Amino acid sequence: MFSGIAEEMGVVKAFDRGLAGAKVSILASTVLQDLRVGESVSVSGVCLTAADIGEGNFSVDISTETLQVTTMGMLAVGAPVNLERAMKLNERLGGHLVTGHVDGVGIIRDRHQDGNTILMTIEGPEEILRYCIQKGSITVDGVSLTINQVSDKALAVALIPHTAKVTTLGVKGPGDSVNLESDLIGKYVERLLQASGHLPQKPAPVIDRDYLQKRGLI
Repeated sequence: MFSGIAEEMGVVKAFDRGLAGAKVSILASTVLQDLRVGESVSVSGVCLTAADIGEGNFSVDISTETLQVTTMGMLAVGAPVNLERAMKLNERLGGHLVTGHVDGVGIIRDRHQDGNTILMTIEGPEEILRYCIQKGSITVDGVSLTINQVSDKALAVALIPHTAKVTTLGVKGPGDSVNLESDLIGKYVERLLQASGHLPQKPAPVIDRDYLQKRGLI
């Protein structure tokens, strides 16, 4: 479990992709301080397991599914990534409850300056936006943000100067892809209401070409 408060930006040192997935080595400093093999690290919003820890870097293994349904498959050597160690229960929760289980990929459609903040509009899948509410929380590339506006096609967030400076969102713009994770609590509430008969069950998705393309499966 994470809070969505990125601790540092790491840099991809090596990206080795094969038929069975990928192994990625990431340069870091802060998250290495007490990191142990087998522990979880949020890498741009994706919960991954530290497989090896070296001097100034650590490595993770990424499954083929994760490569397909997140932006991990788009990584390249030199790419910056947001890093956060698993949350400790005896610390303040500065963001919101984040699992690191990405719901899908969104695309930045607009970015412009408004005073000292950056306003960003992100297009996302309907199955993610359905859990978004104005003034609610959303995780974008592992960063906990407040939703300013939401429609059936996109959501808008504001980046304060600190967030723009210390995360990858400060260098991303229109056309860039981002990992999205909607609020965990909303999903549980919906599931409980469905189980009690107060809400209809979600219809099974239609597995067509459009469905597969949106998830990077073809």
